[in-house]
Amino acid sequence: MSHGRRDHPLTPWSGGHEMEEMSHGADKPLGQDAVLNVLLALSTAHMLNDIFQAMLPAIYPLLKDSYHLTFTQIGLISLTYQLTGSLLQPLVGFLTDRWPQPYSLPVGMTVTMSGMVLLSQAHTFPMMAAAAGLMGVGSAVFHPESSRVARMASGGRHGFAQSLFQVGGNFGTSLGPLLAAAIIIPRGQAHILWFTALALAGILLLTKISGWYQRNLHRLKIKAAAHGDFVPVKLARNQVILALTILVVLIFSKYFYLISLTNYYTFYLMDKFGVSVQASQIYLFVFLFAVAAGTIIGGPVGDRIGRKRVIWISILGVAPFSLLLPHLGLTGTVVITVFIGVILASAFSAILVYAQELLPGNVGLVAGLFFGLAFGAAGIGSALLGHLADHTSIGMVFTVSAYFPLLGLLTAFLPEVEAERRAGLR
Repeated sequence: MSHGRRDHPLTPWSGGHEMEEMSHGADKPLGQDAVLNVLLALSTAHMLNDIFQAMLPAIYPLLKDSYHLTFTQIGLISLTYQLTGSLLQPLVGFLTDRWPQPYSLPVGMTVTMSGMVLLSQAHTFPMMAAAAGLMGVGSAVFHPESSRVARMASGGRHGFAQSLFQVGGNFGTSLGPLLAAAIIIPRGQAHILWFTALALAGILLLTKISGWYQRNLHRLKIKAAAHGDFVPVKLARNQVILALTILVVLIFSKYFYLISLTNYYTFYLMDKFGVSVQASQIYLFVFLFAVAAGTIIGGPVGDRIGRKRVIWISILGVAPFSLLLPHLGLTGTVVITVFIGVILASAFSAILVYAQELLPGNVGLVAGLFFGLAFGAAGIGSALLGHLADHTSIGMVFTVSAYFPLLGLLTAFLPEVEAERRAGLR
């Protein structure tokens, strides 16, 4: 970092250097630099949050065997978690667009930790569902505000910022099953309590981030002026509605397929290939690590070539692999899921930033809505696919879900919102 300029905070915990930023206004728009330390800290917090979230599906085989749960009950536990998150996130985003709540971030992590404590002691299906619900509430509070902070610290590189934020969550999601396989599954459900130490670390980190957020609320307005976030998009109202409708369908197609892998991949491997529970968790980690890698690629690529092209590639591009998957052996299955993870993962950041361009000035609402849709789609998909597995077979789940990525063909009807935006800024 150059020592000749100080036109943005050098650390995520500094006060902002607002006057120094203004002194450089002639050669660089105010607030244009990304605050990388904030983005890295936020990505780390997202990683911790999603490690805890990923432990829930990772221990499903343990819970199923210990308490004789059906696949339908497993699906309902996921539905409870996903729906509490999905229903609350748009509301949280809407409210915080109008009244930002920086210190809601550590509060969300605290609620998640409470769900973990309850899950470690849950011995009945209702207690497990309640624990899942608390963890969903924690995510509902965390995601909209943290997504806003990522945009505040992006310096206009919105795709890069969202990808860096999102990759932390995906990396945490990939670590969750690995940690569950190493610690919880061999030792028992009560050992979930060990991870409250990580939750406390997350609360402290989010408190630091919240302090930066509180001191830099001016960046919400700076970004609007410097990067044209509030410049009207040159689309008719019906075009915006059509685009949002298509994005909703694409979110459902992505997460219906993704949940078949995150929630039922271990059962599929054990049923079809006879692998052990712990081995299945390692294979799940491989897939989720590929998802994390794909996420960090998608945002910067979208900044360069446009969100619509990334959406095309990331959803429809998965279809040949998803259709092939049910017909492969173990090695082929593991290899093909790596391709699926990398390709599919880039979609969410592109969809989120695209939607924020459609609805300028509603960063929290859009983040809450689309994170909420992701949670809701995953929850509904989990319940439906669990019901399908109970009445047919776990293999049928992967045969049916393989067709969901074909809905990516709807991307053809999305308008070129970014071309319109650039034209308006010239």
